[in-house]
Amino acid sequence: MRGLTGDELLGLPVRLCGIKLGRTVDVLLHPTAPQAVGLDVLCGDETHRFLPFSAASLADGAVEPGSPLVLLDLEPGSFYRQEARALSQLRGVDVGPGALRDIVLGDDWTIAELIVEDGGGDRRIPLDGLVLPRGTRR
Repeated sequence: MRGLTGDELLGLPVRLCGIKLGRTVDVLLHPTAPQAVGLDVLCGDETHRFLPFSAASLADGAVEPGSPLVLLDLEPGSFYRQEARALSQLRGVDVGPGALRDIVLGDDWTIAELIVEDGGGDRRIPLDGLVLPRGTRR
């Protein structure tokens, strides 16, 4: 899993026992810690659901939840809708050395690096104490 970017997670099918449940449409980040907490999954019924990373694995180019019961509705007032930061809403925000384009995830879904656009193209920089902006509510 080391070195996986947010872009690489987007669009992956979410399958359980070979049955496609939906596809990933966003990466949700912890509100204050430099860590990804899960995925926003657009399911076959056109409902957005939250899939925590702690209840999922990556295999054969797909995300596999441990059970369909771990896909939680992302209703307007839900904790993850209100508190988590969506990567899609942080893209383009100035983080000091440039505008955030993507994140690179390390072990345990922690954010290991940022990919920033600084006028000369994209470059990877270590997180090294940089704080991601809070972002806007979803």
